Amino acid sequence: MQLDLYQIDAFTDKVFSGNPACVVPLPYWLPDELLLQITQENAVAETAFFVVSEEHIKLRWFTPEIEMDLCEHATLATAHALKSILDYPKDEMIFNTASGELRVKANGGRYTMDFPSRKPEPALLPSVVADSLNRHPQTVLKARDYVLVYEREEDIRNIRVSQQILDQINLDPGGVIVTAPGDHADFVSRFFTPQASILEDPVTGSAHCSLIPYWAEVLGKTEMLARQLSSRGGTLYCEDRGERVLISGQARTYSTGILHTE
Repeated sequence: MQLDLYQIDAFTDKVFSGNPACVVPLPYWLPDELLLQITQENAVAETAFFVVSEEHIKLRWFTPEIEMDLCEHATLATAHALKSILDYPKDEMIFNTASGELRVKANGGRYTMDFPSRKPEPALLPSVVADSLNRHPQTVLKARDYVLVYEREEDIRNIRVSQQILDQINLDPGGVIVTAPGDHADFVSRFFTPQASILEDPVTGSAHCSLIPYWAEVLGKTEMLARQLSSRGGTLYCEDRGERVLISGQARTYSTGILHTE
């Protein structure tokens, strides 16, 4: 069987930055084992698979290890593939996912995603996570992911994580977000996933489902600019809408091709 394969850099306006995701359109759903094998072969953090029907687009996300309940950069990449490569006729794309109905609007080269808010609450930091960090946070919160708040952007840039130590804990399917006020953005962050083939995620849209409600309350504003400070870097335009958050970004196509399953 042959399938189309697109690799998209999400949350960026240029290739070789942002967060790469592979996007694979399907005529129908293949066995989960095969989807996972394709994802492992792609060797990026996330691969998105979708099937288009008249009413909506069924969308699923896989890492090389597991199926995820939510992945925003791969959703953005899918929307970009639909609009810029496959000429999808509608500017609003409705995705049916494990996290419910997700809507993405294309507007002038930017894609705006409507996602559920996951406001983090005060929590205790597991000793394994604390031991893996070279800097300890001021505040510890948790939603799906741990949210560790620091004083300034420099702290986030200088954080080092021992993967050997962090891998001793299983946060499946969550991770560890480190965040602080930004020097040239409202807030900055980085994201680490224990027991994953890629320790630091380049740009993590789903993490902003927790970061947006937190920083909206702290900063007293609903519209914010965010930067993720990985080596590739990424820019996210954020809006807090109570039970929902809007996350916008750009994307660029890196490659298109064909994969063979046999």
